Amino acid sequence: MPGVGKRLLKSSAVPVACALGSLCASPAQASDLDLLSAKTLEATGDIRLVAVDGEKSWVDGGFGKLRSGGNGDLRVRPELGNFNLIWQPQFTWSLSGTVVGSVQGGERTQAGLSQAYLSFKPMRSTKLAFSARAGLMWPPVSLEHEGADWHVKDSITPSAINSWIGEEVRPVALEGTLAATLGEHKLRATAALMAANDTSGTLLTFRGWALHDRTTLAFNRQPLPPLDAEVAGYQAPFTHPLLDLHHGFAHRPGYYAKLSWQPPIPVRFEVFRYDNRANPEDVNADLEWGWRTQFDDVGLIADPGAGVEIKAQALTGRTRMGFIDEGRRWVDNRFRSAFVLVTRPFGPYGLAARAEAFDTRNHGSDVGSEYNERGWSAMLAAKRDWGRLTGLVELLHVSSRREQLEDAGLAPRQRQTQAQAEVRIGW
Repeated sequence: MPGVGKRLLKSSAVPVACALGSLCASPAQASDLDLLSAKTLEATGDIRLVAVDGEKSWVDGGFGKLRSGGNGDLRVRPELGNFNLIWQPQFTWSLSGTVVGSVQGGERTQAGLSQAYLSFKPMRSTKLAFSARAGLMWPPVSLEHEGADWHVKDSITPSAINSWIGEEVRPVALEGTLAATLGEHKLRATAALMAANDTSGTLLTFRGWALHDRTTLAFNRQPLPPLDAEVAGYQAPFTHPLLDLHHGFAHRPGYYAKLSWQPPIPVRFEVFRYDNRANPEDVNADLEWGWRTQFDDVGLIADPGAGVEIKAQALTGRTRMGFIDEGRRWVDNRFRSAFVLVTRPFGPYGLAARAEAFDTRNHGSDVGSEYNERGWSAMLAAKRDWGRLTGLVELLHVSSRREQLEDAGLAPRQRQTQAQAEVRIGW
């Protein structure tokens, strides 16, 4: 799709180019400049052995909720996981960059750009600090990911919430963060203007929630499951999550904001708000639409002692697409999900357990209750580090019900179980 590729390239490049222009105003000292050295380069990757049953994966054009699918049978096979090449040049003492190229294996191998942004961290005091980022990046919402390669810290597969963030919520943004210490309280406030995320909500509506560690790479598209005849008449069978549909880049900029509070107890609270401000009636020649997507997210991280860490996250939102017909948009989908994750070290090992629930509720004029979904999942994982190597094993079960599956000749209630063993390495 050369036209889409050009629009994506233009959309993603503008903020990065503007931020790079600031270098001209603050030339680097020779001692600060480090464009290419062992300190600026890092590579991470993993291979895994996967055993999975249940329905065909959404990655392969089905309705399955996992990265791999069983096509009705138990399948056991080795897979390439994710390989990332990370470049983090230092331009001045306060200005650096992050560029991450990724290859993702499994049902459908893809390669592309994962993140590309500039970071500005000027001098800070013990009471107040400011930082900023500009470019293509994930917003700071996930409690499960870390690092420039955005890998899952305690398991292999993230929750449904953060799987969706990785696949449909990664804009081009200009972000600023202010951190302050007030007595024994620590506050951190982040706000950003963003663009190139107009189609966020497409996958969540037509496929539903999913659990996997694949992320959307720039210039790549995500497949949608089979659409019914009416919807297929106006909706493309794929989605580009990194897309600005309106005429002119950032003509309708969206925003996100986050507030984090650490009181003088071992608990941190987070609140996050996202609104892409897309026009639900915008559509391009490929039949990709604007989706007005808004959500609120709350998170908690607690350290009760003995090395135990508890993470809880809940998200609720709404996405709308299309014209108004008899007082309702073609698509009006309300969605929510929540999980609790508990981790604890046992000597050289780390154990993790997660339980979660999710659903969608559709009230559109064209997409109605047959697209509703309700489900839950449970996960157990263990890991051990050996220097640059990390070994993980994970058992994941997901159960969901979606009446729309009857149109595809499938039972509305679907269950999948997946066991994985993974070896990660970092250089």
